[in-house]
Amino acid sequence: MTEPSRTPAESSARFRTLLICQADCALDLEGLARWLASFSNLTGIVVLHGTKRQLWRRVRREVRRVGWLRFLDVLAFRLYYKLALEWRDAAWEEKTLAGLREQYPPLTGQTRILHAESPNANAVREFIGELAPDIMIARCKTLLKPEIFQLPAVGTFVMHPGVCPEYRNAHGCFWALARNDLERVGVTLLKIDAGVDTGPVYGDYRTPFDEQSESHIVIQHRMVIDNLPDLEDRLNEIHAGRATAISTAGRASEVWGHPWLTAYFKWRLNAWQRRRRANCAHLS
Repeated sequence: MTEPSRTPAESSARFRTLLICQADCALDLEGLARWLASFSNLTGIVVLHGTKRQLWRRVRREVRRVGWLRFLDVLAFRLYYKLALEWRDAAWEEKTLAGLREQYPPLTGQTRILHAESPNANAVREFIGELAPDIMIARCKTLLKPEIFQLPAVGTFVMHPGVCPEYRNAHGCFWALARNDLERVGVTLLKIDAGVDTGPVYGDYRTPFDEQSESHIVIQHRMVIDNLPDLEDRLNEIHAGRATAISTAGRASEVWGHPWLTAYFKWRLNAWQRRRRANCAHLS
């Protein structure tokens, strides 16, 4: 049964949050927004619309990271994903979003919306400053500048795909799968600082997954969706000042780039071999 809409009095008693997300990710724009509003006063959403200029910046950055030959590997995977996997993932996302709509009530008019091209724009800074959130959740592709992520009273947090600090950057789940590091396929709640996913870690969460039938995109989404109750509890603890960061001293730390087609097929081969060994063990 759908929960009733929140009253103004109920919303004002909760801590204030703000969400930054991409316009083309409905799971964030609607699903996570509803979830945030269910336990906090979601004061605003910054909806980001990517530009060609931003795309070319990311291309140049990745070419500098891996070189042109490996970048062709990245492009090959993008093409393969679009032709072979995207349609199935879209169906999963639609079904998952329908479930979130049933679980969490729709937003009210109290949540203001700002559309922008960059999270670091002056209009975004003014919007955040006016709404004065206690906690901000960033679900975007662009690194935030200090004058943005330092605005919330408690801090700005990300739900990072992959376990940090071993798998920093936006594709941690993919690289953990590709490297047979299945214990580190998860999501990390961390507070943003001036580095790339180097801030204090407040928890890493996992959920069972099926690498035979689920893509890396579905797996990384499920790491967030399946752990929403625990993430809610942790955010409440952080706001109340009861949460302490997890020590990551002595652990490996590495930044990973975009997925490669060769790495994807290596993962698929290893997944097939794992299933074959499991079947043989079951029959013996």
